[in-house]
Amino acid sequence: MHAAAFALLMEPDPDRKAAGVRALEAAFARGACAPGASEPPRPVPAPGRPRRPRLVPPRAVPRRGVGTPEGRVALIHALAHIELNAVDLALDAVYRFRGLPRAFYADWLRVAREEAEHFALLRGRLRAHGADYGDLDAHDGLWQAAVATAGDPLERMAVVHRGLEARSLDVTPALIARLRAAGDTETAEVLERIRREEVGHVAASARWFRHLCAARGLDPEIAFAAIARERLAGMVKAPLAVEARRAAGFSPAELAVLKGLAASRRRRGDALS
Repeated sequence: MHAAAFALLMEPDPDRKAAGVRALEAAFARGACAPGASEPPRPVPAPGRPRRPRLVPPRAVPRRGVGTPEGRVALIHALAHIELNAVDLALDAVYRFRGLPRAFYADWLRVAREEAEHFALLRGRLRAHGADYGDLDAHDGLWQAAVATAGDPLERMAVVHRGLEARSLDVTPALIARLRAAGDTETAEVLERIRREEVGHVAASARWFRHLCAARGLDPEIAFAAIARERLAGMVKAPLAVEARRAAGFSPAELAVLKGLAASRRRRGDALS
């Protein structure tokens, strides 16, 4: 199973990657493949990717308001890129982290499939706007965070999934409202589905973060606070979607840590302005 997940991780074509994820999840569910002994995971500086988009620094990615067709294309393209990265992040968890319960691999194969569906839906919206994935530049921030946490599944769950990916819970409701106001109800409906399913994805990372803490004799709230303060400082922005984050497994103590980081970021921004 690990070798199959690696092959999909390195597949550059998004359609073949999605089809392979569906097949691997089905094979795993019926017991046709299983986690087990295999060669140790290798570093993956970059997953398989299509020839485009060109990857540039985050500040160089175009940002426009959704009130124009060009602005909506830029937004949808950025979201599609995030979802394709999320497929690879889930596959990397299946490939990289060994010796965990079968339910761990079932969770992340499900996440990979759903993220591939999200990408396909967003790509469909791009095409409806006369564009396609790869037409605009994108950045590589999510994958760099995966590389930085490749040695420890506990850090991967905390930094990438409960940190960076959980930001979608905060920002998506406002994007939905802006798209509806601009008359793009079809894309808004796609984001509504993504928002609902992302709660489950972040909840999976919370569940496995706590499992890993228990296996190591760590208090999960103390462990999350330490990792967040070290690795997420400057990245947490207000406002937080408190109810969605609670549904996704954040405790009141963890939310308090994130609110403190967001407030510190805001104070630093005010001091620099």
